Amino acid sequence: MVDSWVNSAERIGADLHLELSGTGGRRAALIRALRDALRGGRLAPGTRLPPYRSLAADLGVARNTVADAYAELVAEGWLTARQGSGTRVAERAEPLGGSARVPRKGPPRSRGPRHDLRQGTPDSSSFPRAAWATSYRRALAQAPNDAFGPGDPAGWGELREALAEYLARARGVRTKPSRIVICSGFAHALRLLFHGRVLRGPLAVESYGLGFHRELLAAASVRTVPLPLDEDGARVDGLGRENAVLLTPAHQFPTGGPLHPSRRAAVVDWARARGGVILEDDYDGEFRYDRKPVGAVQGLDPERVVHIGSVSKSLSPALRLGWMVLPERYVDAVLEAKGEREGWVSVLDQLALADFLVSGSYDRHVRRMRQRYRARRDRLVSALATHAPHIEVTGIAAGLHAVLRLPPGTERSAVKAAAWQGIALDGLATFRHPEATDTEAPDGLVVGYATPPEHAYGAAVEALCGVLPPKAAEAAEGTARP
Repeated sequence: MVDSWVNSAERIGADLHLELSGTGGRRAALIRALRDALRGGRLAPGTRLPPYRSLAADLGVARNTVADAYAELVAEGWLTARQGSGTRVAERAEPLGGSARVPRKGPPRSRGPRHDLRQGTPDSSSFPRAAWATSYRRALAQAPNDAFGPGDPAGWGELREALAEYLARARGVRTKPSRIVICSGFAHALRLLFHGRVLRGPLAVESYGLGFHRELLAAASVRTVPLPLDEDGARVDGLGRENAVLLTPAHQFPTGGPLHPSRRAAVVDWARARGGVILEDDYDGEFRYDRKPVGAVQGLDPERVVHIGSVSKSLSPALRLGWMVLPERYVDAVLEAKGEREGWVSVLDQLALADFLVSGSYDRHVRRMRQRYRARRDRLVSALATHAPHIEVTGIAAGLHAVLRLPPGTERSAVKAAAWQGIALDGLATFRHPEATDTEAPDGLVVGYATPPEHAYGAAVEALCGVLPPKAAEAAEGTARP
């Protein structure tokens, strides 16, 4: 009978670590331990304490001992007790001593920009919660027992099979599941390839790209060599003795536009002749609007291209789910660099994404968001045509951002003006390689039109139009006036 009561108490209670010590008996020791936890802030306001029976069973004391301790602390104002709500830490109970919260002088700290037009993220409010929850529940219910073990460093087999089918159908990738390795995103892929010494520098890169990626490569002692850009993408005829080249061929980041077909063929020829490898960053390949789909370069030569993708733009960067499609000769080396235990991507998330792909939910979500982002792009272009017709908008046939070409010498002041108005965005110069030799370094703004939630987008575009510089002639005229 006692065992049954203890088992029942263990089932209904939450864990609470308390050490009973000192003089005065068990009741006094329990009150002292609870007060210490409350004073130190270890039990936050609103925290629900375990029921009498549960805590009594955990501590090996009588139920009445716990009831008396709770009652005394309620009387002192540390705890509250209401019928149906249990015993909780009082909202007015503040931690004391060094952990006390001291009011900060001055105005409250800003919680972020009023208008977020930074590139790189989708509209987080559009995450398909219901469809994802359905896939997650289904995947969890159907998961075999070994899904709850350490996992395969290559990634869960069902996801690699689903990706092989999807990438072949949607991106023209030629592969099989055994050559796909799941990672947590593009940055993780670079770490595995270069920090893991699978590939070595020097590495050719486009003259505009993410500085974060260049820093990550520099940390692995990889020298990056910038390739000039023009309207046809990277000038791959500038490739020399580099061992690899990193490209964004579907939609150059951030300037926009696909790599010209002749240059796609040329870079593959270079890799074959040099014995090099092409790293293909397919960061937003699903989103195209005014052009035919551009397939992956990997389809031209699967043994010379590492195709890297993720769901960061299509679903959410919070999922931390990406993949590498590898030439056969690199698979074992990447798995060795990754290690024997999957420490980066949850197997349950992998199973959910596999179901999301196979069920067709991923395709439906991408098509829906493609229409929504195209409408946003059109709103941006229309507003600029009305309020700032001298501003050229480029890179908008695909992707989630646009480049606004500014009058020479105005980029820095435009970024500052935007910041003063609470608008977060990036200047084009931010993405330029420090060793770039392009003769032209145009002024511009990189505007992420996918980032704001739908209800806030109109105000963000209106605010943006208000901080753009005037035409050079108008600016000069305004300066000349008395």
